[in-house]
Amino acid sequence: MPINYKEIEEFLCKLALEKVGPIIKSKSGTLQEYDLKTGSRRVDIVTAIDKQVEAIIWETVKKEYPDFKFIGEESYIKNVTKITDEPTFIIDPIDGTTNFVHDFPFSCTSMGLTVDKIPVVGVIFNPHINLLVSASKSNGVRVNGKEFDYKDKLKSMGPLVLNKSIVALQPGSAREGSNFICKMKTYQNLLDCEKGFIHGFRNLGSSAMTLAYIALGKLDSYWDGGCYCWDVCAGWCILNETGGTIVGANDQEWQIGVNNRTYLAVRGCFESTSGEQKKYIKDFWSCVDGKLSYE
Repeated sequence: MPINYKEIEEFLCKLALEKVGPIIKSKSGTLQEYDLKTGSRRVDIVTAIDKQVEAIIWETVKKEYPDFKFIGEESYIKNVTKITDEPTFIIDPIDGTTNFVHDFPFSCTSMGLTVDKIPVVGVIFNPHINLLVSASKSNGVRVNGKEFDYKDKLKSMGPLVLNKSIVALQPGSAREGSNFICKMKTYQNLLDCEKGFIHGFRNLGSSAMTLAYIALGKLDSYWDGGCYCWDVCAGWCILNETGGTIVGANDQEWQIGVNNRTYLAVRGCFESTSGEQKKYIKDFWSCVDGKLSYE
């Protein structure tokens, strides 16, 4: 029997609104005890609430979809957990944990589904600002349950041009080594009046919220490395449904998988056949100084 993506989208929306969102909103800024996820020279953190929320999501989806696979950030095991072609829920219980700890209102839950390793359902809910963005393959995008007219929004934004764009950039948790140097040099090139000369950059501290904002036409692109599949899965589906695209962060990485670890996400264009998107990507890549590479 074919999978009903819209039904799964609605199921995840209900889960986000009724079970997950209230926990994130009530616990934000209340925890001063947390662990560093990846070592003392990084700033990526995890709280007990991350683990609690993931357990709630897993128990709920397993009951409804017992044959589906599940990958969650807090239960992920390096070199063991693998994405297969089977239907797989890919979950970030709280994306933007640093925001969450500091009570900055840009933490959210991000729940996606892949089939054949392709994102086909995406639900992102930020309870602090009561923003629920959801999509499923070939069914468009909804904002707080209402259909989103992305074509009208894209028309109002005008042409997609690098030196007229606002770009989302995040330095990430690792603050040393070649990837960090590449990021800093690339940021300079993007801002340089002789190179990219973008209008500006924004750091929302949440990959999921960033992708949702690109899909909603509030940002033009997002360049990053070090993310994982759970950071981008839900937002990838949502962005696809608005004509956006995701390629690799490095030059000529046109075809990538959801677990690529480096990404350049770009909004859609009103005239999808104009070649604007492709030119934007090439112009962006010309500003990348070095190469982002993650194990």
